[in-house]
Amino acid sequence: MKDKTSFIPQEGEARPSRCPDNSAFKQQKLPAWKPQLTIETVLSSFFLTGAFCLSVGVCLILSANSVREIQIDYSDKCSDCSKLRENSSNWNKECHCSVNFTLKEGILGDVFMYYGLQNFYQNHRRYVISRSDAQLLGRNVNIQKSYCAPFTTYRNGTPMAPCGAIANSMFNDTIDLFYNLNSSVIQVPLLKTGNSWWTDKNVKFRNPKSYNLSSAFAGTARPPYWQKPVYLLDEEDERNNGYVNDDFIIWMRVSAFPTFRNLYRRVSRMRQFADGLPAGNYTFHISYNFPVTKFKGRKHVILSTVVWSGGSNPFLGIAYVVSGTAATLAGFVITAIHLKLRKKKTYFQK
Repeated sequence: MKDKTSFIPQEGEARPSRCPDNSAFKQQKLPAWKPQLTIETVLSSFFLTGAFCLSVGVCLILSANSVREIQIDYSDKCSDCSKLRENSSNWNKECHCSVNFTLKEGILGDVFMYYGLQNFYQNHRRYVISRSDAQLLGRNVNIQKSYCAPFTTYRNGTPMAPCGAIANSMFNDTIDLFYNLNSSVIQVPLLKTGNSWWTDKNVKFRNPKSYNLSSAFAGTARPPYWQKPVYLLDEEDERNNGYVNDDFIIWMRVSAFPTFRNLYRRVSRMRQFADGLPAGNYTFHISYNFPVTKFKGRKHVILSTVVWSGGSNPFLGIAYVVSGTAATLAGFVITAIHLKLRKKKTYFQK
């Protein structure tokens, strides 16, 4: 074993240097670009940024204003059904209502149907985390250890599938659209698949593996507010059932604001609707299941088109215009200050 004193330099010996090597990299002498902040470069940056933001903002606002949209509030028109649904003991009773409206001009192109909710807060912390991502991936997990409480199991111990407050409060009104042509009534064909994000449909949500879906969910029960089990959400299309149901996937992506809309259906462009929705009289037939009176909410149906910038939402365009205006005004203020100081400097030099 070496003596520790052997590492102590003796008198007259040179101590080892702790300075970094004398290289360009370690001495931070590598060539680099150092901008020279002259008045010309600063002002040009402000004015170019302002011009860019203003032009993009104007384009976005014009694009958003070109979207054709019609919004219909059916909260009051279906008031009888709303009163029926407020009593939880009537959960198994069906209630239907109709809402008539007229399109003075046709809506051409791809038409999207949304349902809108007002005063429905999905941003509460307890609500947002009330789900089990492992369960939604089709894994066999103990949901008692998840954040789904109190929507985890029933009193007899039967687990809920899916669990959590988000799934339990899923929007479950059924909305059909009919076109009144002369004396005939034509149902508008609506597409209920292909509406969710690809990543959600193929990555974040999976059904449990089994030879059929009903056996995959054996031993589980539907959430309390649901009228049917998860494997019967779409009785017409087996591929749109369980956790990969489009309506369920879209609902599970919570909104940050109390007033929001979710994509519900797309108009299938076929027969009379190959070019979109023609002008005329229409009727919404609604199977009312989702009560909103207790939290003073409202419900809407929205028919809308989309453009290259998205739907009818001018917020991004307004944000660009405000940013561009602020940058341009800052450029003018800096210009005025520069001219004022330059005049003072010229006066004192004389």
